[in-house]
Amino acid sequence: MGADMLPDYLAKSSPNPPSARAPWYKNTAPAYAGIFLWIAFYNSIADGTISHASLTLCLIALAAAGFLSYALYYYIPAMLGMQTGYPLYVVGSSTFGTRGGYVMPGLLMGLLQVGWLGVGTFFAAKFILTALGIEPKPGTAPFIVTGIVWGYVMAWIGVMGIQYVARVATYLNFIPLLMILLVFAKTSSGIPAHVPSEPDPFVAFTLLVQIVIGFFATAGAAGADFGINSRSKSDVRWGGLVGIVLAVVVAGGLPLLSVAGARVLVPDLAGFNYDSVVSAIGGPLAAAMFFLFTLACIPPACFSSFIAGNSFSTMIPGVSRMGSTMAGMTVAIILAVTGVAENLIGFFTIVGASFGPICGAMAADYLRSGTRWSGPRRGINWAGYGAWAAGFIVGILPFLPVSPELRRVAQPAVVYSFLTGFAVYWLLAAAGLEPETVELTPR
Repeated sequence: MGADMLPDYLAKSSPNPPSARAPWYKNTAPAYAGIFLWIAFYNSIADGTISHASLTLCLIALAAAGFLSYALYYYIPAMLGMQTGYPLYVVGSSTFGTRGGYVMPGLLMGLLQVGWLGVGTFFAAKFILTALGIEPKPGTAPFIVTGIVWGYVMAWIGVMGIQYVARVATYLNFIPLLMILLVFAKTSSGIPAHVPSEPDPFVAFTLLVQIVIGFFATAGAAGADFGINSRSKSDVRWGGLVGIVLAVVVAGGLPLLSVAGARVLVPDLAGFNYDSVVSAIGGPLAAAMFFLFTLACIPPACFSSFIAGNSFSTMIPGVSRMGSTMAGMTVAIILAVTGVAENLIGFFTIVGASFGPICGAMAADYLRSGTRWSGPRRGINWAGYGAWAAGFIVGILPFLPVSPELRRVAQPAVVYSFLTGFAVYWLLAAAGLEPETVELTPR
């Protein structure tokens, strides 16, 4: 099968040359750290966790989740990107096939970015209205108008001005970091008095692992896109250890501790959400912090718009990037203004269930191929699709009508879905369901 028979998304691809790459501290680490510094990650991280376990155990769980995110989800896609210079949708054509790659991970990545756009739009509308002293209630006119304006502006920037956002994204990361440190300083005196009200360490530990990896799943698979900018294996490792493992402990741990401390200092604090702690600070400082958190939402929103548009326009070349991005944002705005996007843990579970088996199958393919990229496989790689289907079912077990006992031990489903995808791919490939590879000769 020659290059003229390859799909356009493969035939027109070209690797990122070594001359265009940079050290880990200039690309991978700050980009991943920015993902975890987004308030969508840590706003609900204390809910259902600190009430069940000591803060020490919660921090250990965060560290474990960060390492699992690095080892299971990021490392192999990043190594594939570094070795080949090709992004995820190209290296994924080995695990899922030249035709199968259209849907997975191609279009699926774009569809899940729409969900992230909905989450980002929800938070932006909520924080803007809160800072202005307006009740941020989904479905109301102020919330709808704010969501529409924010969403379409971010989508437009994602298409037309992403290069300018990229230039300032690293500096914008310092805004949420400073806010996190400030809130921690104001609540730290209450931290030593925290006592879990409903002790159940297993639930707390597994839920934290689920939340972290579920949040990170798509970004982990996109490690291939980060890897194409890495010069060596050392860049891949250090970029992940600092940008993922360390960032999870800092960006997840400090807000979690802050909520625990705030609930001691302010006994009538509403719920366990981080934004409730910010609101409890009160006065002009709280309003300013909400505006600053909104400002920090700009890079994630623009990058998600860019990735979604790139995915749709690459896989469906007949649709313009602007058209596909605006269509995706329209769906995201609906999810945001109706309040559907507020269910973060549920969304993270679905994300993890979708990309857990993708990363697991890619890991099995990588190891079976001698820790290298084997190249595109003809048509549809049914070993990859079988692995994804089995892993997805395992990943959504907590959502299925199963017994409470099974639902309890089904977490962290995102880890189990990865392991299922890995095992099923290995077995199906060993049974001969991997198609032959084809030569990739870019036009």
